[in-house]
Amino acid sequence: MSPMQRKSRLIPEVDFAKDGKQTGYIRLFHSTHDSAYGFLPIPIVVVKNGEGPTALFTSGNHGDEYEGQVALTNLIKWLTPERITGRVIILPMANYPAALIGRRVSPIDDLNMNRIFPGDPDGTVTRQIAHYIDSELIPLADLVIDLHSGGSSLNYIPTALAKQSADPALYQKQLAALRAFGAPYTYIQGGAQGQGGDQTLGSGADRRGKIALGTELGGAGAVNASGLAIAERGLRNLLVHLGILGREHWAEPPAPTRFLDVRGPEMYVYAPENGVFEPLVELGDSVAPGTPAARIHMPETPWLPPVEIAFRAAGIVMCKRIPARTKRGDCLFHLASDLAV
Repeated sequence: MSPMQRKSRLIPEVDFAKDGKQTGYIRLFHSTHDSAYGFLPIPIVVVKNGEGPTALFTSGNHGDEYEGQVALTNLIKWLTPERITGRVIILPMANYPAALIGRRVSPIDDLNMNRIFPGDPDGTVTRQIAHYIDSELIPLADLVIDLHSGGSSLNYIPTALAKQSADPALYQKQLAALRAFGAPYTYIQGGAQGQGGDQTLGSGADRRGKIALGTELGGAGAVNASGLAIAERGLRNLLVHLGILGREHWAEPPAPTRFLDVRGPEMYVYAPENGVFEPLVELGDSVAPGTPAARIHMPETPWLPPVEIAFRAAGIVMCKRIPARTKRGDCLFHLASDLAV
């Protein structure tokens, strides 16, 4: 029997079929030296009123990405059963151990949760959480959005994103939802391994035929104010788009989202050497093939010339590395180019 067919060991304190607003925890039992019979309390909120669509909103998949966690925390306080028709499931600290200490990966098993879906019910802590989301929560939903940012090592122009579904009808639903979310930019991923391939939460939703969206709302280990505002408006708009919230809660985006493409390896710039990263462009800059991207300086051997790096493709600089100290293989930038949809 595959992991996707086996039952999760996690126990929710909420009843997904019950009307009203429920707050509680998903209990992941984790026996340690300090707590022999203890559990990890993964916070979850369910707001339900009658029959209707279900939205699943998650953040904290990577623990050092904060804009989504704040947006969902604020939404939890605002959302009431009287305001909706249908159901909203909110998981603000999806990878609870990582989010608790502000790390990209779990301190328990050192795993990146967004690279191990569909998870494993008998695996380590992070694999068990991924399996629960994949096998228990995603099947309940009509739409799933997993809120991300650049974390500690990257900074993004706030943007929405999706991996293009292979199902043409589902892809059109993705595009409609992305327009409703209304980020200034939306990019369509190719699902490259550097982006998680088919092992992300969003890919798990797509496998199950759900409308699967994501974001990159800023990063740099902080809360980006514009990214937070985009998320808060966009989440409510998605609920209106699904018919869960009434039209009076719609907030028109300042401009239609600009669709972009991020699908080839040439859209990424990586450090070829260890050293100190000097960026030569900024977020939002438009570049052409051959435009200087960065220099890598080597203070350990200061008499050597810096290594110069150029872009291999044309596009808009959507993402930039934050720490100056870098190693061979670190991502320094990625680009996006206009996409007709």
